[in-house]
Amino acid sequence: MNWKRRLYYALSPKMRRIARRVYYFPVDVFEGISGKRDAITPPKGKIFIGPGDFKRLGEKLTRDFIQYGGLQAHHHVLDIGCGIGRIAIPLTKFLNKDGAYEGFDIVEEGIDWCSTRITPKFPNFRFKHIPLRNDLYNLGTDTQAAQFVFPYADNQFDFIILTSVFTHMQDKEVENYLNEISRVLKKGGKCFATFFIIDEASRKYLGQTDQAFFTHDFGHYWLHDDKVKDANIAFTKSYIDQISAKAGLQIAAFHPGWWAGRDRSVCVDFQDVIIFEKHSN
Repeated sequence: MNWKRRLYYALSPKMRRIARRVYYFPVDVFEGISGKRDAITPPKGKIFIGPGDFKRLGEKLTRDFIQYGGLQAHHHVLDIGCGIGRIAIPLTKFLNKDGAYEGFDIVEEGIDWCSTRITPKFPNFRFKHIPLRNDLYNLGTDTQAAQFVFPYADNQFDFIILTSVFTHMQDKEVENYLNEISRVLKKGGKCFATFFIIDEASRKYLGQTDQAFFTHDFGHYWLHDDKVKDANIAFTKSYIDQISAKAGLQIAAFHPGWWAGRDRSVCVDFQDVIIFEKHSN
């Protein structure tokens, strides 16, 4: 693990967000004064999700949802782990008046920002703060994701999104979420989820590279750092096959990512993408 990642993990979730705001303060002031940042793009210092160009990645993911998941403009969408609107913002330009968006996240600052900046302009976009415990993002509660019941009705959504969410969840939490996804997803509905998946090819890569990202093997899951168990988690393909089938979801497509040494030009994303579909019978 490099020193930057060690330092990042050493800080509490709240301190990480404060440090980022301090670091980007000059840039955010300049962009605010100059008008370079539009009204529904958050300041860099408030963005607590992964690296990369916030706006460009959101637009790229939206194209992937359409191309690989079959997202349509009238769909009712659930964005699990919606962060600070990276996906919601481009979807405001795609979903029509018959479509709707619901997002929830465990980080309250992101939900507050989205509810203040996005919902007033787009009333069919709604956001909920759900305080669940996670080593990487929220230590302020003991409520566990493994027992969480989604605050939505059965068969409510056409399309469900989880980008870099299952990569920060432990096995029992993933099992519960797949059951809840199946419950709130309409029959024939799709779920676009990203993972780190251990299959034959990625296992071979981890055994050959001298810079393996996952080094702690626990059977059906692997960890990057056994001291921060919610930071980066990989699951075996056979385990995901088993628990998704048990939840009533079938894997409609599997697109391996380039994290495991694959050719980037033929991959959909850095992480592995799985498209689940709820059984129609």
